[in-house]
Amino acid sequence: MADHHLQSVVIDEALLGASTRDQDQERQVAIFDLLEKNEFEPEGAEGGPYDLFITIVENRLALDIKGPNYQRRHLLSLSPFKGILKDYFMVCESYYDAIRRSTPQQIEALDMGRRGLHNEGSELLRARLAGKVATDHDTARRLFTLICALHWRW
Repeated sequence: MADHHLQSVVIDEALLGASTRDQDQERQVAIFDLLEKNEFEPEGAEGGPYDLFITIVENRLALDIKGPNYQRRHLLSLSPFKGILKDYFMVCESYYDAIRRSTPQQIEALDMGRRGLHNEGSELLRARLAGKVATDHDTARRLFTLICALHWRW
């Protein structure tokens, strides 16, 4: 049985702009959780584990994947993600502000909205990766968090 999982995930640090402590922590937790458990199966790969480098090239998301007998770069347009990212960042900003100033009910409502947009973004990512890389829901969610980290700068 082939071992299809990520053994390392690196995000292009040169593209990371100034981020908040909350954003840094989300990025670090996403990478930690990805390495703890993930399902990541590139199309046509015989087996892993895989190393993943995430960057932006010519306004497209680049996923550089390396594994035993496998090396490929997948480029994905960021255009389909723009609306979700904009909404997600707006809700996140409100959520982080609410943590410091609002009632538990308000925080919970914003968190539900934030999680809903995050799920929407991760499902879009899974759809965009179809035929290139198969992932489970949790892996896609964590990868979407890393896409957000690259996008915070813009």
